[in-house]
Amino acid sequence: MEEQHHQQPKPNNINASDVDPFLLNYTPSDLRTASEFLATWLPFLSRDLCARCTQSLSDRIQSIDPGEVPQNGSPNEQNDAEDNCDTHSLGSWKDGAEVNSCVETPSQRVCWADMAQEDDEFGEEENNNNGVNVVMGNSNDASDVGVAVAEKPTLPREQREYIRFMNVRRKKDFICFERVNGKLVNILEGLELHTGIFSLAEQKRIVNYVASLQEMGKRGELKERTFSAPQKWMRGKGRQTIQFGCCYNYAVDRDGNPPGILPHSMVDPLPDLFKVIIRRLIKWHVLPPTCVPDSCIVNIYEEGDCIPPHIDNHDFVRPFCTVSFLSECNIVFGSNLKIVGPGEFDGSIAIPLPMGSVLVLNGNGADVAKHCVPAVPAKRISITFRRMDESKRPFGYVPEPDLQGIQPLTYEVEQEKKSGGHRSGRHVRRQRGRGGGRNDAMGFASRNDRFSEHRDSNHNTPRSGNRWSRKLGS
Repeated sequence: MEEQHHQQPKPNNINASDVDPFLLNYTPSDLRTASEFLATWLPFLSRDLCARCTQSLSDRIQSIDPGEVPQNGSPNEQNDAEDNCDTHSLGSWKDGAEVNSCVETPSQRVCWADMAQEDDEFGEEENNNNGVNVVMGNSNDASDVGVAVAEKPTLPREQREYIRFMNVRRKKDFICFERVNGKLVNILEGLELHTGIFSLAEQKRIVNYVASLQEMGKRGELKERTFSAPQKWMRGKGRQTIQFGCCYNYAVDRDGNPPGILPHSMVDPLPDLFKVIIRRLIKWHVLPPTCVPDSCIVNIYEEGDCIPPHIDNHDFVRPFCTVSFLSECNIVFGSNLKIVGPGEFDGSIAIPLPMGSVLVLNGNGADVAKHCVPAVPAKRISITFRRMDESKRPFGYVPEPDLQGIQPLTYEVEQEKKSGGHRSGRHVRRQRGRGGGRNDAMGFASRNDRFSEHRDSNHNTPRSGNRWSRKLGS
């Protein structure tokens, strides 16, 4: 009986003899991850290198990806076009030119763990072949020779998920004091920012799915109130939206309906992929199991689009959250936000939202401070997940069976506490200093400081917030 083979695709127009033997030890998924990671770091890696060396490094990084298709037809053409490196290489990053990428962002704040780990719920099924993968070349090329490669040992899915879960970075100590009704109040109390929830591969999967939903909406394949694409009549007024679970009315409409959930307007139910996201948000302690979202709204921003100052309608209970994709932007908070011009707002503090981050709004951060998104510098997608007040749900609403009974993962620190483990005074003080949030989440945040203090210090700190406060005015 012939042994079953798994094929590992190689770059087009490249024979098996041209593939570096080192690369044959890794799966296509590993190679794509390595290529994306190194491409992100190319500006740093190529610093102080000449243009030719930068070009060589860029080409080497690009060749790692087994699915990368060369821009030019042959190696000779690539050599002839050496002076026109911007057309076929990542080397143009060094000169500040734009580069084609599935994730378009001026500032990619992603880490190796985000890209290297991909949860099974998002990824393709793993191929098992009794511990051995046999890599074959293109069957159309007679010169390709099969090379057996031992499969790298992998951790069980539950253990991989737990490792990622324990490395999520959570910031809960946002501070911005304003006078509200004569009292000095931290208007950001209850605000949380979680990063490391979604890998880069998962983000791409979600973004591609949103693009397909957008095309379905343009073709009229979604229910009438699901997709909305207003004409862009001025800067900041072209944002497209896709609603699932309920239809939310932003302002009094022509039928006289007030802002809030429209009980008689039906939209499409939550897609399966969005329910996978919701399960992760609950399991990974981003949202509590008592507040499982049953609706969401997808916002698709083009450059210059914005969201004006507002407080989310109380037809939705607290907390709720927003996930950011494609590019980083700022969200501005303040108890008295002012409109300066089209897409420009004046507030007390601006908080950067990295790609793949989850911003949780609760307490004062949801109900005292207004928030807005100024005109975005690049295309952006956000998905806001909210739970409807049961008395406001539309007629005929049926709860999603696969969103019932979701249980959060258990923290290792909880087990340490049960076993009588002693924690340092520094961590105890840090726990007491964090306002809002759940006790178990605070315990995790202090434990995770060992891994992420430097990373968190780059952004979203009270000091950086003060700079925005001085810039924007209070």
